[in-house]
Amino acid sequence: MLDKALLRKELLRKRDAIPPEVRRVKSGLIRDRLFSLDEIRNANILLLFASFRTEVDTFEMIKKILSEGKKAVLPKVDRERRQLVLYEIRAIAELVRGCMGIPEPSVHTDERTATINGVDVVIVPGAGFDLSGDRIGYGGGYYDRLLSGLTREIPIIAPAYEEQIIDAIPTEPYDVKVHAIVTDRRVIRC
Repeated sequence: MLDKALLRKELLRKRDAIPPEVRRVKSGLIRDRLFSLDEIRNANILLLFASFRTEVDTFEMIKKILSEGKKAVLPKVDRERRQLVLYEIRAIAELVRGCMGIPEPSVHTDERTATINGVDVVIVPGAGFDLSGDRIGYGGGYYDRLLSGLTREIPIIAPAYEEQIIDAIPTEPYDVKVHAIVTDRRVIRC
């Protein structure tokens, strides 16, 4: 676990070192590449995350999805249960500062609740990824718990800067792989 913590710290340091203007350009390239994928074009309900700190910007992705008449589902952290609860949002304005300052849905109504098996594609964050689809998150295990509830095959896609791709990530039996990684340079099919 210590190796994983050190690796996470190093990957986040590398990501944080990318200058803001370079991150903006890279995020645009990633967004364009992501929206060219059949999995995204054919999806009607997408689970995304609201970007935080130096993550690939997802706000423009969310706006584009909503403008196309598709449904955007985002997670809200339930700290007590240590899980992510999913809600459909209809506008960026429905996101508020939540757990650890991460933007999350402010809606809490039952008709906006979603399930992991009710979406067509999952877009996940991460500190780093390897070419076989292994992912290192932020250490809370929230996404691994959420994704372990999948009962059907749903594409799991990670937007990432090329700097976040490494040769190998140590894994645990409960870790869930991503199917594709979209970077500012390429699409990696895992």
